Amino acid sequence: MRNLIIYTCIVFVCANCNNSEKAISLEETNTIKTTVGSILTNWHKAATNADYNGYFGKMDSISIFIGTDASENWSKEKFELFSKPYFDNGKAWDFKTLERNIYVNTSGDFVWFDELLNTWMGTCRGSGVLERKNNTWKIKHYVLSVSIPNDDIKDIIAIKKINDSLFLEKKLKPHTHETTNHFNTTF
Repeated sequence: MRNLIIYTCIVFVCANCNNSEKAISLEETNTIKTTVGSILTNWHKAATNADYNGYFGKMDSISIFIGTDASENWSKEKFELFSKPYFDNGKAWDFKTLERNIYVNTSGDFVWFDELLNTWMGTCRGSGVLERKNNTWKIKHYVLSVSIPNDDIKDIIAIKKINDSLFLEKKLKPHTHETTNHFNTTF
């Protein structure tokens, strides 16, 4: 009986070893990085060219876009509604990538990245996540941050102190479930 239990355990462990995901090769990783890099570059170009479908078509239906303002935590649907007039007028935003790092999970269906951008706001950072389903990559999450040099941070803190206190006052009010989504931009 004891041997039967040990044998069953060994068979179970071996069966699970055979079913575990195989790590992708370095070549596959590099191909994914190139593909995702092109997707992100074309995503930014779509905004530059006011190509609404080209831009939002690269985002998953449940994507989240987090902007530079503390109130900007947009679902794809809300971000589309806000952005559509800018795209319709032929002028959205123009972000140029200065550098980008892309990281790939071992099964090759999930990536995360960070990028340094030249924008109308100056130097910004973008970061996000893409997932591959049915051999199609979609942006799941994107965060845009204004980059502030360490030597300037005290001045920036002082400048935004009043607006931060007003935002926190609204955010910390009991029973307030209201979120404001706006995109403070000058295009």
